[in-house]
Amino acid sequence: MRLSRPMEVTFVISVIVALIAFLIAAGVINNPIKGIAVVWIALIAYVILALGVLLRGL
Repeated sequence: MRLSRPMEVTFVISVIVALIAFLIAAGVINNPIKGIAVVWIALIAYVILALGVLLRGL
């Protein structure tokens, strides 16, 4: 399996989503979408980054 470096935009988006999850967990911002746990938001950030590594050009 060949892994590729994610594009800068993909990396920045995943960091922003992870930062939002951290800020919600820390209580700095309220959860704007009721019913979605912080763990799921952090998982979305990880999936975005993983797809950026696994798929070329993403």
